[in-house]
Amino acid sequence: MADRYLSVVQVAELLGTTVRFPRRLVEERRITYVKVGRRVRIPESAVYAYTPANTVEPRRCGLVAA
Repeated sequence: MADRYLSVVQVAELLGTTVRFPRRLVEERRITYVKVGRRVRIPESAVYAYTPANTVEPRRCGLVAA
């Protein structure tokens, strides 16, 4: 199955953020991207891999740090 390549605007909509956030991810090389001429495209699979890799689980209640 071929991967879809999304624009920065499409990634922002998918993540529910402004366009600046995916641009920053690309600039800091925190997400896989492809340069097509002067344009940047992000594989859809990279967006779906980014989300669980950066998900922070809540702390358990009742545990006290020593």
